[in-house]
Amino acid sequence: MTRRWLFADQLGPHFEVGADGVLLVESRRALARRPFHRQKLHLVLSALRHRAAELGDSAVLMRTDTYTEALHELGEPVRVYEPTSYAAERLVRRLQVAAVVEDVDPTPGFSLSREEFAAWAGERRRVRMEDFYRFQRLRLDLLVEGERPAGGRWSFDEENREPPPRGADRLDVPAPYRPREDDIDAEVRDDLDRWTREGHLSPIGEDGPRLFAVTRREALAALDRFVTKRLGAFGPHEDAMLHGDWAMAHSLLSVPLNLGLLDPVEVVDRATQAYRDGDAPLASVEGFVRQVIGWREYVWHLYWHFGPTYRRRNALAARRSLPDWFDRLETDGVDAACLHDALTGVRERGWVHHIPRLMVLGNWAAQRGYHPDALTEWFQTRFVDGYDWVMTANVVGMSQHADGGAMATKPYVSGGAYIDRMSDYCGDCRYDPKKRLGDDACPFTAGYWAYLDRNAARLEGNHRMARPLQQRHRLADLEAVVAQERRRAAAPP
Repeated sequence: MTRRWLFADQLGPHFEVGADGVLLVESRRALARRPFHRQKLHLVLSALRHRAAELGDSAVLMRTDTYTEALHELGEPVRVYEPTSYAAERLVRRLQVAAVVEDVDPTPGFSLSREEFAAWAGERRRVRMEDFYRFQRLRLDLLVEGERPAGGRWSFDEENREPPPRGADRLDVPAPYRPREDDIDAEVRDDLDRWTREGHLSPIGEDGPRLFAVTRREALAALDRFVTKRLGAFGPHEDAMLHGDWAMAHSLLSVPLNLGLLDPVEVVDRATQAYRDGDAPLASVEGFVRQVIGWREYVWHLYWHFGPTYRRRNALAARRSLPDWFDRLETDGVDAACLHDALTGVRERGWVHHIPRLMVLGNWAAQRGYHPDALTEWFQTRFVDGYDWVMTANVVGMSQHADGGAMATKPYVSGGAYIDRMSDYCGDCRYDPKKRLGDDACPFTAGYWAYLDRNAARLEGNHRMARPLQQRHRLADLEAVVAQERRRAAAPP
């Protein structure tokens, strides 16, 4: 077989190498094209170099300005798997026309092929996550008994929405897997330091010890530790936030999954086996399975289903630029405890779990009217697990409702009450989540009502928003709240 060119998110054994070996490429231009988080650059380069070291003589690792330059230097045709972005797909197709790429094979990185999803979606007016998730469970024989779900329900989401334990600083759960850095990591860190000094890179965020798996061995160890030590505690508090516990009981497997080090089916098979063995409760296992072969694959397929123009949708006409303090993760002037902690987590780790992403960072951006395309770019570059296919549907559709409801049935915005119930942030915060007007008015509570007022006409036909839209008319101080939030404008809260 022809040599296989593998991208940096295709590094596991299920991405087979060719009989003539594999090509791996570090493209200087790709690394420098965007202001990526420093730790994301480290993870990608470390993963590539570790894979090259594992493959030994069968791997050619090229460090060139562009991918095209590397392929011309190689001087032989290659086969590739389907890439994970429109930009990469366009590049591959151009190289295929030029006979540099011999053929493009379906990606083994997801449990369902793009063609199979297209056949399932068919002529459906709306492609809903709930329907897709049930289809996946039945197709893969996961937590089902014949045609029925284990436990009598497809979702145990209600059991998995508990607030954090009262008075706890952190969950009573063993720590997540922590990899050990090696000489390759040291080399990567030295290279990034030098390239930054020389002006070739302008990374965002802080350097720090590597927190996520970048090899197959590490990924399997991280999966094993999660399933055996943490999965049972995952479900009940998967939506909760604690200032002193950034990882909670989350798996931290998004990075190795998105690097292609783990097959999603092997991941959910391990989790469901724990349920069958009586080692983990159904609600926790179902919640995790929903994340991996439900939500993760759903946003992957929506990326292709909605097409390349989806990212530019802006149904709510949100056009405000991201302010510098938000864009550059500068928290010195941010007094709102939840937002301060979320931005600090992104700056220090390039990662916070899905609720700070959605209900703090995304909620804040929606209330302030940040441009959805700019926000998608921010999430994609600032998060260590962020890719174009990951963030487009998550931000444009789920978080910002910029697609007008093509993906989600309602905007995910809320006042401070939600954050107060699901976290320990509000107790010591200078803002009061019950107040919407005044110096100590919670910017999320006030921002919620300003958001509804600004978007009332655009949300009028959404039945799930009918009640809050009507409730805003009962606020005697609505006009003052809207004026207050307009004055706050782009200033850090």
